Amino acid sequence: MTIKQLSIFLENKPGALSTPCRLLADAGINVQTFALADTQQFGILRLIVSDWERGRELLQEAGYIVNVTEVVAVEVDDRPGGLAAALKILSDHDLNVEYMYGFVEKATDRAMLVFRFEDTDRATKVLANSGIRVVTESDIRGL
Repeated sequence: MTIKQLSIFLENKPGALSTPCRLLADAGINVQTFALADTQQFGILRLIVSDWERGRELLQEAGYIVNVTEVVAVEVDDRPGGLAAALKILSDHDLNVEYMYGFVEKATDRAMLVFRFEDTDRATKVLANSGIRVVTESDIRGL
């Protein structure tokens, strides 16, 4: 079970982050989680949104280069060691994490972790077989 993530390059200047977020908001597309990585010149905005296909279309029409990536989201306990337990499973199975980011569900005591793996299918199977709940796009939309 993978989730589609949108990634766009942004100039590292005032207002650059606001523009794509406003574009999505005006179209009624909800940003459900995101990560921003930056350098001195540019940033990479990674987004999971309520309608990735429409989001990609709108961003491309606005001139952004949009990359669609499959990521895996999992649910872990929001407590000390919740992240460490998931990472140990991945390490024990020699699975490399390319990048990750997380967010907490306010209605529960669970945290969501979003991972990008070199071998997404294998990582998904290992996590699920180890008792880690793999989250679907509809699960995230329901938050």
